[in-house]
Amino acid sequence: MGKRDGEKGGGQEATPAITRRRALWIGGGGAVAAGTAAFAGRDVLAQWWWRLPGNEKPRKAGAVDHRGAQWVAASPENYRRADRPADYGIDRVVIHVVQGSYATALDVFQDPDHEAGAHYVVRKDGHVAQLIRELDVAFHAGNRGYNERSIGIEHEGFVDRPESFTDAMYASSARLTAGICRRYGFPADREHLVGHVEVPGTDHTDPGPHWDWDRYLRLVRAELRKPVRTGRARPHGRPEAHGPRRRAPRAHATPRTGLRTPPGSGPHS
Repeated sequence: MGKRDGEKGGGQEATPAITRRRALWIGGGGAVAAGTAAFAGRDVLAQWWWRLPGNEKPRKAGAVDHRGAQWVAASPENYRRADRPADYGIDRVVIHVVQGSYATALDVFQDPDHEAGAHYVVRKDGHVAQLIRELDVAFHAGNRGYNERSIGIEHEGFVDRPESFTDAMYASSARLTAGICRRYGFPADREHLVGHVEVPGTDHTDPGPHWDWDRYLRLVRAELRKPVRTGRARPHGRPEAHGPRRRAPRAHATPRTGLRTPPGSGPHS
């Protein structure tokens, strides 16, 4: 978990900084300055246009971005409302370890005084909670630029306890990360999947020496090779059924009790 770094809380949008390129536009400087400023202006526009009435992506209370995830809303003080990837491109996943239990992670991310939050928390048994929409900027990395470009995934456990990282946790987290890679079109490699310890300026050590990166990358890439399942994630982790609902043959009517097959489950991609 990383405290917010130069962020504005309350689920509010931060004002984009005036960059050197934008300053050139303001101060003049000829054709080169004007051309550079055009690109800067485009970036600023992308970060602001959706705030105008009617431009924001529709949101539904309790909706999740990962199939099967449970929605547990973080405090609005622990993230910044945004419209990614329209305003900030996403090209990183940051792997965290809670240094505590799953319940502890949920508690602190719902605490407005904590000033940090991740998009997801993965439990030892593979259960996934989503606390912040991928649209929004979570305060998880302790680095504003990384917050804006990444998805943060917390994992229950401790960096110095290898038994924290179970088979179910690795498999579930890999499905989650593979879905993120698909959605935003970046590869599953060590440039784009990083530990919190690798974020510039951080003082954290997670996920620590017992996190098996080779195994994790193999699992993520194996998920990416699987056929993509259609359908959208449902609120509160209720998965959608895959394919058309089957009907009993009319010629052989049978009692309805006990015949319905529960909906299937799987990764949201």
